[in-house]
Amino acid sequence: MLKKKYAGILQELMVKNNIDALIIGPSDDLYYLTGFNVHVCERFQALFFLADGNYFHISPQMYLEEAEKNLGSKTDILVWADSESFLDAINKANQKYQLAGKRIAINSAIRGIDLIDIMDELPAKYVNGHEVLELLRIKKDQSEVEKLQQAARWADEVAEKIIDYISPGMTEKDVKEKIEELFAEKGAGLAFTPIVASGPNSSMPHYCDDSRVIQEQDIIIMDFGCQYEGYNSDTTRTVFVGEATEEQKKVYDIVLKANRAAEAKVRVGVSAEEVDKAAREVISREGYGEFFLTRTGHGIGISVHEAPYIRTGNKQILEEGMAFSIEPGIYLKDNFGVRIEDIVVVGAREANILNKSSKEIIIIK
Repeated sequence: MLKKKYAGILQELMVKNNIDALIIGPSDDLYYLTGFNVHVCERFQALFFLADGNYFHISPQMYLEEAEKNLGSKTDILVWADSESFLDAINKANQKYQLAGKRIAINSAIRGIDLIDIMDELPAKYVNGHEVLELLRIKKDQSEVEKLQQAARWADEVAEKIIDYISPGMTEKDVKEKIEELFAEKGAGLAFTPIVASGPNSSMPHYCDDSRVIQEQDIIIMDFGCQYEGYNSDTTRTVFVGEATEEQKKVYDIVLKANRAAEAKVRVGVSAEEVDKAAREVISREGYGEFFLTRTGHGIGISVHEAPYIRTGNKQILEEGMAFSIEPGIYLKDNFGVRIEDIVVVGAREANILNKSSKEIIIIK
């Protein structure tokens, strides 16, 4: 069912950005606006939302019943069968809603090959609608913040419990599977596949393998999160096994200071790039600036990565209710890396830091 509150905001954004129609494929965007969690396949399906407040849905015949149940009887649903082309439904929509020649935005879920076919059939000015849809959900209300808080609490609990599990001789995969098991015990779905990067693998920010065996003296980055009622958590903690070298302790201390400096900078009226700068200055001052390979953070909500993006060059002004990660890191190629990540919500006067698990250096004996 179309959520009137969000539909009204979206209309305003579309008018402001001179967009006549928005094509929203199966995605977090569609779920946020309607509550419809669509099965994704190669068949074209999308909600068309118009700047005048009208909307309709194009659905493959095999998904019609689901669409009717989720979108409600007031939604005009144009159906196409497997024996037809979805372009037949596009033509019907154009005849009914006069879309030709309009300025039409698309979201990130529309496949390029489908858009090429649509452009041939429906002449219009097509533009990127991703930013407009991100602005729709960039500020979280109290209910959304509470869901983010619960997801963060679960992540904190897992962060504390996994410490007691880790020991030399197990693999990264063992640790990853234990994290998944701990979330499953809470009835929580994963926000993403956990990252467990040990030893030299920790120098790769989004390491994808899991086969290395944890040594008697080691370093481990663990990046994980879960979902609570559709809203995500995302936290990273770096821990040591046996002992940490003097360089590792130094780098850890620098990253922790950068994390805290960025979090202290968060407040209404500050730009996203100023928060990034606060973390980056700490790391650069200590001579590790070239090894801070990533942005300082990303927004979070029903998507793990969404606006606002806390990076150099993003002059977006922070407003109350915006939620994002603070995750500075130092990555020394073929040696080791350190990352510390919390989720924060912009409050009226300061950041509400959702993650409470310890950030002090942890050495597993």
